[in-house]
Amino acid sequence: MSPVKRHRFAPTSAAFTAGLLLMTACGGSDDSSSKARTGEGSSHNNLIAIITPSQDNPFFKAEADSAKKKAGSLGYKTSVASHDDDPNKQSELIDAAISRKAAAIILDNAGADASIGPVRKATKAGIPVFLIDREINETGIAEAQIVSNNSQGAQLAAQEFVTAMKGKGQYVEFTGKESDTNASVRSKGFADVISQYPDLKQAAKQTANWDQQEAFTKMETILQRNPKIQGVIAGNDTMALGAIAALKSAKRTDVVVVGFDGSPDAIAQIKAGAMTATALQPAALGAERAVEQADRFVKTGKTGQPEKQAIDCELITSANADEFGVFAKL
Repeated sequence: MSPVKRHRFAPTSAAFTAGLLLMTACGGSDDSSSKARTGEGSSHNNLIAIITPSQDNPFFKAEADSAKKKAGSLGYKTSVASHDDDPNKQSELIDAAISRKAAAIILDNAGADASIGPVRKATKAGIPVFLIDREINETGIAEAQIVSNNSQGAQLAAQEFVTAMKGKGQYVEFTGKESDTNASVRSKGFADVISQYPDLKQAAKQTANWDQQEAFTKMETILQRNPKIQGVIAGNDTMALGAIAALKSAKRTDVVVVGFDGSPDAIAQIKAGAMTATALQPAALGAERAVEQADRFVKTGKTGQPEKQAIDCELITSANADEFGVFAKL
């Protein structure tokens, strides 16, 4: 699978930026009425802006779709846009939401440090921000940071990995983007469990930046250097799937592979016997909670919840794979 090409935008005016938000909305259009777009009749309009990484990734699409559906059920207009993990584009989209006087922003951010400034800017403009999936490295500026319990989920996945490996053998770990706190938290969760088994030897640990093609290429190289690899544990399912493709190409169907996310593609590979397990992080549930809390804040000025919130993950194996759908339990 080839990586999707990304294009940067260089807006020259606030009007262009607002247009960008419209063009990147799901389905190529915005749900807002013309009155809502101008904010007529109130200091804030009935718009919830939903901003995520690229929805080419089914995880981010699931959370965007769930947030949009929940907002609609509560009577809000929505705009759904992608920052493509580009902090500059994220800033443009947040500026657009500010200029349109959105009631709230639901954000899966483009970097734990790079997102602090834009979140603070929105908050100072009177627009509450509700973070999902990824935290930022500061508290007190977002109304909520709702994430999966990445440490708990990583430990679940690692324990299943250890069991499948029978506590011994050489393995590879693929980690995510360094700018994403989830990458380091999951890697530490893996290590907390695997380090207790001295006969499990880490032959390689490399970042594949959450990317399937990058994981495929790096797995090919690792196999050429060390054909005795017996296991792969990856910080997300996308990288795990890239590793599986490389293993299949090398006719190494005996290697244990464990991922993280609970994606439909990973579940299909588990059912097919090519993947051992994955930890489901409930994208839909986190997004729905963010919208519910945004609605409560808009109406009462409070969320009723602490800023930092974690949702436990669930382990998916061949024994229970039929119980799960699109990043949610059926």
